Amino acid sequence: MAGGPFSARRLLLAVYGLLVVYATLHPIAGWRDPGASPFAFVFAGWPRHRTAFDLWANVAGYVPLGLLAAASLHPRLRGARALAVAVTGGAALSLALEALQSFLPARIPSIADVAANVAGCALGALAGLRLGPALDAGAVARWRARWLDPQALPPVGLALLGLWFLSQLNPATLLFGAGDLRDLFAVPAPRAHGAEFFVALEATVAAANLAAFGLMVSAMLVPGAPARRIVFALVVAALAARTGAFAILMEAQKVFAWATPGALAGLVTGALAFAALAAAARTARLAAAAVLSMAATVLVNLAPPNPYTADMLRVWEQGHFLNFNGLTRLVSALWPFAAVAWLIVLAARRERAGPPG
Repeated sequence: MAGGPFSARRLLLAVYGLLVVYATLHPIAGWRDPGASPFAFVFAGWPRHRTAFDLWANVAGYVPLGLLAAASLHPRLRGARALAVAVTGGAALSLALEALQSFLPARIPSIADVAANVAGCALGALAGLRLGPALDAGAVARWRARWLDPQALPPVGLALLGLWFLSQLNPATLLFGAGDLRDLFAVPAPRAHGAEFFVALEATVAAANLAAFGLMVSAMLVPGAPARRIVFALVVAALAARTGAFAILMEAQKVFAWATPGALAGLVTGALAFAALAAAARTARLAAAAVLSMAATVLVNLAPPNPYTADMLRVWEQGHFLNFNGLTRLVSALWPFAAVAWLIVLAARRERAGPPG
């Protein structure tokens, strides 16, 4: 199991790197010749129209990249050498992506963004250097043996868990409502319906996805683990993260704008559904999670515009929020399909291993 923790870190690093690429270039459309060197922005000086939020958003976006890069280098590289490699890699990626933005009419490359990205990468790498020793092979192996079922492909499961948390930070989505493909394929949203219809649909989506998520987590755990308590803690953490995202991205009085009648009803219903299904055999839980996830995905793609957040999101989807919006929307759109593929693989592995426990 020595290779487990390192493969998990590198998988997370690769996935997050791809997400950074997508977010930086989103929307990837309208490529054109800039008429000058794509690196001209390097010598254009510090831009005048950059807010403090713009800079801090760029710093925050690269902190996880630096952290994962430094942690992935441990124990082959340590200290200053690991820091130098992680920061150099982050700087090269940022510079290349800013240059590519020169070919996109909706994006404006800036040396300020590169500087903020490098700063974030350095901060993350410093944290990664401290975390690296704590995540040595022996410690992680003991943690995995205590909590995670080795048949559940822990690196993939943990990566999906991290991406699920990231998808909760998009205020444009329904609570736990992943799998909306309409933006990716430019499909127009259906016409608006009455508030009662939307409340019922939102409650169903939240309940189905909450129950599916809980069943997925329980399938990752070893027999005898306190699955209900772990799922409860993860859901509370996700709601806290969503509240924090609303606090940062929206006005102060809209911190709990996500707690709509439909979302609250879905939380209660989904928790009860998970509690009832958690005692089922593992194969049954895998099947139920896949069915619930796909059913919720269908409903998300049929959902009308959200009447509770439509107005306030007009401001959020402008300017530098475009990066964050693109990042979280892509993760949210693709997550249930990756999760169902993982569930299918787990079910096949359990079938080959014999009767489920």
